[in-house]
Amino acid sequence: MKSIQNSAIACVALCMASLPATAAEKVNIGVPSWTGAQAIANVLAEVVRTRIGGEAELVPGNNATIFQAMDQGKGDIDVHPDVWLPNQESFTNKYVKEAGTVQLSSNPYEGNQGFCVSQDFAKKQNITDIADLGRPDVAELMDSDGDGKGEMWIGAPGWASANVNQVKVRDYGLGDFIEPVRAEESVKTARIKDSIAKGEGYAFYCYKPHAVWFMFDVEMLSEPTYEEAKYKMVQPSDSADWFEESSVATKDALKQVQIAWSKSLAERSPAIAEFFDGFSLTAEDVSNFAFEISGNGRDAGEVAAEWVKNNPDRVDAWLGL
Repeated sequence: MKSIQNSAIACVALCMASLPATAAEKVNIGVPSWTGAQAIANVLAEVVRTRIGGEAELVPGNNATIFQAMDQGKGDIDVHPDVWLPNQESFTNKYVKEAGTVQLSSNPYEGNQGFCVSQDFAKKQNITDIADLGRPDVAELMDSDGDGKGEMWIGAPGWASANVNQVKVRDYGLGDFIEPVRAEESVKTARIKDSIAKGEGYAFYCYKPHAVWFMFDVEMLSEPTYEEAKYKMVQPSDSADWFEESSVATKDALKQVQIAWSKSLAERSPAIAEFFDGFSLTAEDVSNFAFEISGNGRDAGEVAAEWVKNNPDRVDAWLGL
């Protein structure tokens, strides 16, 4: 009898040993170059690690790379943390609406974008509207390299909004006076600080939410009121002749900003996909994150960990608890 019991125990142990171990929930989070996206990516990762008990890796990438990886569904990159619509509509049309491989969250926050100058520069030169940047006297004050055109930062390489802004410079009739510049956002931030300190002119693409509103005294210039008929934007991913085919002579509409993730994630890591579906932030949340990172020079992971620890009720709500 004892021999039979021992055999049974051995069989159970052998069978349990042969079962596959339960795989941990895993996610690779895309990290675009702008500060708000970096902040949100770190919040997502922190919740996955500390509340779900899963694994999260942060993977740098631009919009095209992240959406393509989500479409493939292999887990190389599973989520985009900060999708601005309609800026990135060419990607959502392709992968959300047509291919059906990417999921958008249903809890967006509102964003606004335009062009800014420092309040001091605006007051001294009577600058209130985007058309004022085409005044020869204003353009001259923004010309730091002596090429006869004032520089204006329009966004970082790979940003859909930078393409929109390049078209706007042309269609607002600023091409003879303004040189659109693409550079990383840190370059823009340093230039704002330097121009204010030296009393020089500088214009730049700006958006809300963002740390810049906490860091400097700046103001957004007025533009022609948004009209859908005057806003035709073709992105490079849609056509090699995107610049010639586009026409944008109006302010952007207010944005809907949300996260997106690969639909394949629901099969591989269902708890994480469910968390993404309930995730939401406000514009004020994102501005505060960005200020801590850009304005106070704090590590994005540290800021995210602190916020998640201090806001358990909101995190519980995301997780359906």
